[in-house]
Amino acid sequence: MPISRYLKFQQVLNQRQNDMTILTDKVHKSQNVSAIMRTADSVGIPTVHMVKPERGRLVYHHTAGGASRFVDVIVYETLSEGIQSLRNAGMALYAAHWSDRAISYREADYTRPFALILGAEKYGISPEAADAADEHLIIPMVGACESLNVSVASGIILQEAMHQRMAQQAYTQLPDQDSTYHNTLFRWLHPKMAAFCDARQLPYPQLDEDGDMIPPQGPEYRQS
Repeated sequence: MPISRYLKFQQVLNQRQNDMTILTDKVHKSQNVSAIMRTADSVGIPTVHMVKPERGRLVYHHTAGGASRFVDVIVYETLSEGIQSLRNAGMALYAAHWSDRAISYREADYTRPFALILGAEKYGISPEAADAADEHLIIPMVGACESLNVSVASGIILQEAMHQRMAQQAYTQLPDQDSTYHNTLFRWLHPKMAAFCDARQLPYPQLDEDGDMIPPQGPEYRQS
């Protein structure tokens, strides 16, 4: 019997890694932003942090293979704002960046809270991001090309992070089913009703044991 949407969404939500994230340093190409978000979803990252590009705008909603529905995005005007936010959350900063102090991406400890900083397509991460990073990570290469596409690099590094965390049973540790958990589950199951409630600042209705919405009482929930 196929797994129900309700159980599938619970399964996905139960494996989210709230202490693992990504910070993009002005990555602007929509296909790369979208691929990064799909990678984030695949390894259980619930939120991606992004710094606005200098030109253009962030576009990903229609090209992320549905990932934008399940991965939240926080956008910053400046890199320093993003770095400070992650530092305040207790995150170590790992930057995909070649330097004299760079280590192989496999040598980093991904079982600790961390954010992976990814640079823009042509120039890589900024000097500010390089200076702020606790570790610089490189992916060993033997070909003629000097670097990998930013979305490919993110996939390789985050698969190693997932491997390390699986070895530590991080994906089997059930999260607290608090209001954030239940609100996220409701948004995934009932996006239209969630949008209705958000627009009117109403609390989400309760769910029954099958994930169906229990009809809320009160005239404020009536949709005209």
